[in-house]
Amino acid sequence: MKKKPIVALVYDFDGTLSPGNMQEFGFIQAIGKTPGEFWKMSDCIAKGQDASNILSYMKLMFDEARKADIKLRRSDFKHFGQHITLFEGVEKWFGLVNDYGKNHGVRIEHYINSSGLKEIIEGSTIAKEFKHIFACTFLYDGKGEAEWPGIAVDYTAKTQFLFKINKGIFSARDNKLVNESVSEDKKRIPFPNMIYFGDGDTDVPCMKIVNMFGGNSIAVFSPDDKEKQANARQLQKQGRANFITPAVYTEESRAFELVCSIIDKIRIDYELKRLSLYR
Repeated sequence: MKKKPIVALVYDFDGTLSPGNMQEFGFIQAIGKTPGEFWKMSDCIAKGQDASNILSYMKLMFDEARKADIKLRRSDFKHFGQHITLFEGVEKWFGLVNDYGKNHGVRIEHYINSSGLKEIIEGSTIAKEFKHIFACTFLYDGKGEAEWPGIAVDYTAKTQFLFKINKGIFSARDNKLVNESVSEDKKRIPFPNMIYFGDGDTDVPCMKIVNMFGGNSIAVFSPDDKEKQANARQLQKQGRANFITPAVYTEESRAFELVCSIIDKIRIDYELKRLSLYR
């Protein structure tokens, strides 16, 4: 057995680590729209043509930026990412969890699994904390400007990335290695070592898969949003989420207490398995 088990914390982004959609922290204002106007336009595209909500918002970003004569290069997206607001405690959260894991015999890795834009997340103050960011991306032309969606991640597509994390695959494009049969003891991060954070219905498939294979899912909600809290309680009642907690990530928070307790259990289960291998 490996000397130290790896524990993966996998996060949705919008509504989970940040109180809003990442497009709302600069991009939407730059094209002269309000968040309400932008998302209404996006929904109209999706409903009017029975299309993907994700591809619809990506197309709308592209079209509206072109109308406003705004270049969409990777550097421009990263610039928007610098202005993302995060929930309380998020910036210090990763260090807290990493230190706890180190002091309790496990390796901690953090991942993003989002329907937002990878390029914007890469510009955020916490981008460096993640082992890998799985999210939507654009294709770029010879001038480095976005010209077409490259990867669109909807709520079911997000589930494939859990299996990639499970097997240690960091290519979003790969569809061969992820489907190859691998024995449980050869998988890099077993599902029981995963903790999934999400805030809503679009996270349900990921929560269900993590739970089904022995991991833990946590539904978070904005502390001041009663509707979100009620939704989180419903997810727990339905067996989708194991736990619920306000989206507060300080050392004194319920979220930290939950994660520390799950880490303790993972470590104990690992030791018991090791001790069962008596020769």
